[in-house]
Amino acid sequence: MRTAEPRSADAGQTVTVSPGTAAVDPARWPDVASQPSASRARTAVTAAVVHRALRRLPLHVRFADGTSLGKGGPALDVHDPKAFHGRIGSQGLVGFGESYMAGEWDAPDPVAVLTVLAANAAELIPAPLQRLRGLWAPRRPRAQRNTPDGSRTNISRHYDLSNDLFALFLDDTLTYSSALFRGFPSDRDLLAAAQHRKIDRLLDLADVQEGTKVLEIGTGWGELAIRTAARGAHVTSLTLSREQRDLARERVAAAGLTDRVSVELCDYREARGTYDAVVSVEMIEAVGAEFWPVYFRTLDERLVPGGRAVLQAITMPHERMLASRNTFTWIQKYIFPGGLLPSVEAVAETVRDHTRLAITRRDAYGAHYAETLRLWRERFTERTDEITALGFDETFRRMWTFYLAYSEAGFRSGYLDVQQYLLTKEAPAR
Repeated sequence: MRTAEPRSADAGQTVTVSPGTAAVDPARWPDVASQPSASRARTAVTAAVVHRALRRLPLHVRFADGTSLGKGGPALDVHDPKAFHGRIGSQGLVGFGESYMAGEWDAPDPVAVLTVLAANAAELIPAPLQRLRGLWAPRRPRAQRNTPDGSRTNISRHYDLSNDLFALFLDDTLTYSSALFRGFPSDRDLLAAAQHRKIDRLLDLADVQEGTKVLEIGTGWGELAIRTAARGAHVTSLTLSREQRDLARERVAAAGLTDRVSVELCDYREARGTYDAVVSVEMIEAVGAEFWPVYFRTLDERLVPGGRAVLQAITMPHERMLASRNTFTWIQKYIFPGGLLPSVEAVAETVRDHTRLAITRRDAYGAHYAETLRLWRERFTERTDEITALGFDETFRRMWTFYLAYSEAGFRSGYLDVQQYLLTKEAPAR
């Protein structure tokens, strides 16, 4: 089994962190199996800060000793308060996620709890502590920089986990990005059609038709390339995931489109040639702020005059992005190493300052991503036995449950959004 968490050098048997918590393999999950050291004073201060925040929220927080906090609402059960406060005190939100992985807290409806927390994210930590964030928040490791070599490693840690794992909870199109629904609530049987609706909208924005030469940055498992080629276009698709490349090539061949689609193991910075259209779906999140100018210059350089670039991008509020861009998050540690969500303002500034492109259209539809994530999460939960059979343990399942619920909550609260962009490159005057 591959996990997103680096192995410890110390092998050991699966252990239980404390009574009522989950079994954790210390060789696979060293930082979850062992609680970080935190002084009594720091733990006490953390408990005071956490309790102050929870008292004001529409939650029902129940502690193992019978005490409770909150104004009422979704239930959050803290099974091991000492470990819960100790992890948050030493690791912040990374510790909060690790505490869930360890089973030290749980919730009957984790999405509802996390939605409340996401909606109040800016006020959870007192302003004086926010200003000192650089002193207490973990720093992002340099090893996660998205250099060409770093990007290959970062992408592999997520997308090369197992094609079989992703197939268990995605729909038959194997599309791993937000769908576009006709209405809510939707149904799993409608997800594939909603993914095709999203893809078709992107291709229409890019004006893809018979003979269009298209560059796709970020292959996924090939559905967009297949649907593009079915319009009569010619596609060069780039990915850094060997697992995705291999399966995408198989699916392209099965569709009889190998003469129109080339799937290459290639960094976007290594792309060559020019194209009528560039399409990139939820790829910018893996680029990193340091390389946003390079990414957008690549779109500019690869487009012919008069060409169109179409992006789908997850965004976060600008002030939150600025506050967290240099810190190390739970998502970066366990799910998307090197990842960083841009803001709408950051995208606009980078395009303006580093390219000849113009943003001519932007459409937001975050509620559709919340619905997409709900369908993925429910399917993931239903297929626990099959996930286990692939070699993924309970800690991994709790990690991914938290990831999917955390992401869904971000969109339900409005903290996160997803945008479709049309960028155009003006043709020279004749």
